Amino acid sequence: MDDTALRELDKEVRRLKRIASEWAGQLHDLVEDRLPAAYAEIPGISNSTYEACQAWADANARLLAAQQDARPTETP
Repeated sequence: MDDTALRELDKEVRRLKRIASEWAGQLHDLVEDRLPAAYAEIPGISNSTYEACQAWADANARLLAAQQDARPTETP
């Protein structure tokens, strides 16, 4: 993977982390401010939070693997 592709993947990972953090914030707000009255919102917000975190984790794993592959290997 070339440097441009690595930078784009890094940018994507940061974007997905921001999205996951935003969903986590919504989940936190639900728990802190609106429960128990808004209990019906738990499945939707928690599922969206989980999916956003999973998307970040998948992209981050791809980035880490690409960074590992891009490192020069030492020859003895």
